[in-house]
Amino acid sequence: MSSYAVVDPATGATVQTYPTITDEALHAAIAGASETFRSWSRRTTVAERAALISRVAQLHEERQDALAAIIAREMGKPIGDALGEIGFSAAIYQYYADNAEAFLADEPITLMGGEGSAIVRKSPLGVLLGIMPWNFPYYQVARFAGPNLIIGNPVLLKHAPQCPESAAAIEQIYLDAGFPVGAYTNIYATNEQVADIIANPVVQGVSLTGSERAGAAVAEIAGRHLKKVVLELGGSDPFILLSTDDLDATVEKAAFARVDNCGQACNAAKRFIVMDHLYDEFVEKFTATLLSTKQGNPTDDGIAIGPLSSSGAAERLAAQVDAAVAAGANLVSAGERSGNFFPPGVLTGVTRDNPAFHEELFGPVAMIFKVSSEDEAIDLANDTPFGLGSYLFTTDPDQAARVADAIQAGMVYVNIVGADSPELPFGGVKRSGSGRELGRWGADEFVNKKLIRVGA
Repeated sequence: MSSYAVVDPATGATVQTYPTITDEALHAAIAGASETFRSWSRRTTVAERAALISRVAQLHEERQDALAAIIAREMGKPIGDALGEIGFSAAIYQYYADNAEAFLADEPITLMGGEGSAIVRKSPLGVLLGIMPWNFPYYQVARFAGPNLIIGNPVLLKHAPQCPESAAAIEQIYLDAGFPVGAYTNIYATNEQVADIIANPVVQGVSLTGSERAGAAVAEIAGRHLKKVVLELGGSDPFILLSTDDLDATVEKAAFARVDNCGQACNAAKRFIVMDHLYDEFVEKFTATLLSTKQGNPTDDGIAIGPLSSSGAAERLAAQVDAAVAAGANLVSAGERSGNFFPPGVLTGVTRDNPAFHEELFGPVAMIFKVSSEDEAIDLANDTPFGLGSYLFTTDPDQAARVADAIQAGMVYVNIVGADSPELPFGGVKRSGSGRELGRWGADEFVNKKLIRVGA
C-alpha cells in the first residue's frame, strides 16, 4: 500500500492517495534521465537552460493561487505563508537564471611557472537524486533543482510522502516550461527504491533535506557507492539576546522567528538565550506575544499558525513537551492540543540533563535560558549537536563580530530575522549536515571543476 497521500492536517481527512512507482517505471525514469543527460544537457547552452528556468519562475507566479491551495491541504500552511513561499521560490529560480552564466564561466588560473594557460571549467556531473521534505514543498525543490538543471544535471525528485500533489504540480511546471521529458522527473519512491536509485551507477549525487535519521541513512548508502551528497538536516538554532535598545521590537522578531511556518522550519529560532538583566522582562513579553499568536485553519484570514503538518508531528512534539515537563521544566501554554492544532508554548527551567535540552522541537514551542555573561551565552548556544543557523541581538558592533565568530553554525543573523534570500548560502555544520544551497555556492556542489591546462 502506498504511503503517498494528501491527508488534510486541519481535518484529518484523506483527500487522495497516489500509487508508489513500480520498479519497471523507476528503471525507465532513470534510463530516461540518463538519455536526457546525453542528448539534451550536453547539446544545450547554459543560457538556453537558464531561459527555461526563468519560465519556471514565471509559471510559479502565474499559478500561485492553485499552488498555495495545494500545500494548505497537504501540510497545513496558512495561505498567506504559502503565497510567500511560492514567491520566494520564483525569486530563487530567477536568481539562478540571471546569474548562471557568471557562476559557471571558465575561471583562469595564473600559472606559477611554465608556458601556456590553465582554466577551470565547470561542467555537469550527470543525473542527481533530490529527496525533499514536506515543510517547504516548493522552496526546497527550487533551491536544489533550479541551479542543477541550469548546470545540466537531470533531476530525479523524490518528495515527501505527504506532498504528492505539490510534487506532481512542480513536475508539470517543468514540462510546461519546455524542459524535455527526463530533465525533471517526479518519482513516488519507497525507501527501498531510494536505496536502489543511489546505488545505480547512472546517478552521480544526492541532495537530501530532512531528518538526521534520513540523512545518516542516505549518507551511508551514498558512501558505500562513492556518491557526492549534500545534506541539510535538523537544527536547534539559538536566539542570543545580549543587549537591545528596543525590547518590544526584539520580542516581536523573536516570536516571529519561533512561529513562522508553525515553528516547522529547520532554521527557526528554538532556544532563546537571554542576559540576566533582560531575562524577566523578555520572558513576560515574549510569552504574552507568543501565546497570543492567532491560530486557525490554513484558509482562515489573518492567521499566523495553522495545524502541525500531520498527526505524527503533533504526537512527537507532545511527547517531547511532556517529557521536558516531567524532567522539571516549566510550561506556559496557550491551551490544550486539539488534533493537529498545537498551542504555542514556552518552556523555562530546562536543565542540561533534561531530554529537551539537546532536542529539536519542531513546532510552536520555545525554550528560554538565562545567562550572566557573553561567554556563558556562547557556551550554551554551542552546547547542541546541531549547527544550522543562529540569531544574535546586541547593540555593540564589536561584540556582534566577536560572538558571531564564536558561534558554531553555518549561518549567523545579527539583529535581523526572516532575512533568507536567494543570494545567501544556506547550510550547516555538525549534525545539521554538510554542503550549501543558494547563492553561488548552491551552483557549485554538483559540478565537475575540470582543469584544462594548455601548453605553449
